[in-house]
Amino acid sequence: MKGGVGKSTLCVNLAWHYAAMRQWVKNVLVVDLDPQFNSSQYLLGVQRYEAQVFKADRPTVWDIFEQAARSPGLRAAGRKLSDTVFPAVRFTTGSYIHLLPSQLELSYTLKNPSQKEHLLSNFIDEIEKNYDLIIIDCAPTESILTVAAYLSSDAILIPVKPEFLSTIGLPLIQQSILEFGKFYRKNVNVAGVCFNHSSQYAPEATTSKREVRGVCANFGWHVFKEEIPFSRSFPKGAREGAAIFNTSYARSSVAAQVAEFCNAFGSSIGL
Repeated sequence: MKGGVGKSTLCVNLAWHYAAMRQWVKNVLVVDLDPQFNSSQYLLGVQRYEAQVFKADRPTVWDIFEQAARSPGLRAAGRKLSDTVFPAVRFTTGSYIHLLPSQLELSYTLKNPSQKEHLLSNFIDEIEKNYDLIIIDCAPTESILTVAAYLSSDAILIPVKPEFLSTIGLPLIQQSILEFGKFYRKNVNVAGVCFNHSSQYAPEATTSKREVRGVCANFGWHVFKEEIPFSRSFPKGAREGAAIFNTSYARSSVAAQVAEFCNAFGSSIGL
């Protein structure tokens, strides 16, 4: 519910960790459900996204939502829904990361959302057998994309940047989940809250963390003790299309803290 908290960074680094690390070796699908398509660019790198998705006119998650549209859309282009899944990375262990990329036109779906919210979950139902884990990077604004993400998910992970007013989005998420459950009769669990882009700056960071823990305690949400640290290597990794553990000149301590969180989160959801 709040921009700039590192949702895409967290999503992509989770995917890389579970697919690449030998203690996991999982097949992962990343679904980019944000019109700004940050996850798509981060996972592929800017140049590869431009060449192999944008300029190649490759179908994206937008085509899934607009599959019944005449023009522009999947039917007019004569393409299959399965073509939306992009083979992003394959590792020597045999594991892989696939991507369901996004594009700016996904914002048009928000203008005409009628009867589209189930289309993503229907598509995922058909392909989920190919993956050990599916990670959805959802846009921060409450919309049909939020509903589509809830319908497609077993649980949500909430990243919070520990700064002034860091708690303002949490009650909105709680309200969103409760209203969704009443209307669609489906429960979406909160897997936990993660402090992202965290620093040890005091007193602001300390105060923010204390306030977040208080709000989460009222909601019954788990707050992970493992944190994702602030690092200028994350934007650099996004440009390079590289995980934090492969980003050039990234500090090993940062990569180690990210790994600690990924391991804790994976264990908590029974991965």
